[in-house]
Amino acid sequence: MKQPLFLIFIFLYFSVNAQDVAILKYNGGGDWYANPTAVPNLIAFANANIGTHISKDPQPVTIDSEDIFNFPILFMTGHGNILFSDDDANNLRNYLISGGFLHVSDNYGLDKHIRRELKKVFPNLEFKEIPNNHPIYNQTYKFKNGIPKIHEHDKKAAQGFGLFYESRLVVFYDYETDLSDGWEDEIVHNNPKNVREKSLKMGANIIEFAFKN
Repeated sequence: MKQPLFLIFIFLYFSVNAQDVAILKYNGGGDWYANPTAVPNLIAFANANIGTHISKDPQPVTIDSEDIFNFPILFMTGHGNILFSDDDANNLRNYLISGGFLHVSDNYGLDKHIRRELKKVFPNLEFKEIPNNHPIYNQTYKFKNGIPKIHEHDKKAAQGFGLFYESRLVVFYDYETDLSDGWEDEIVHNNPKNVREKSLKMGANIIEFAFKN
């Protein structure tokens, strides 16, 4: 679904003046709805600690919808397959190059699928590991060692990857850490308080970075 330029400008105007977030719905059979308490808890934390005024209930939006242009940041997670149609990929690309931002949290089993499908969005871009001195790790909260380890998957180090379009970070991908697990209600994963706090602070940094950039 190709966006006329005047629509892109209109939607971008509203997105940069809004402080709402959305959860991205995708096809392919993966559970885009995983971790249902995660983003609401992150919103509550951000509103209480970094001065945001985000609506408490994140909106689910389909990837091929013009509605994505109303949000400065989209959250995406899941465990399984992802499938972008040509229209999906084109719409997401227009959103991202128009000022939007996508955070992808690997809830285990997402990696090979998200890498494949984002190649449809940006065929010429490769994920780059984000250095520890990047602004996304240095917003209100400072993470001098980069992305924190929240949840164990395959006994690998936590990594934060990014897609950069014309030098701007447009996709942030947390791998082997599962930040969104740390945002969920404490009872879901029984993460210690200090682990949940690290995860929420990193999530708040992501929101703050997306709103500013």
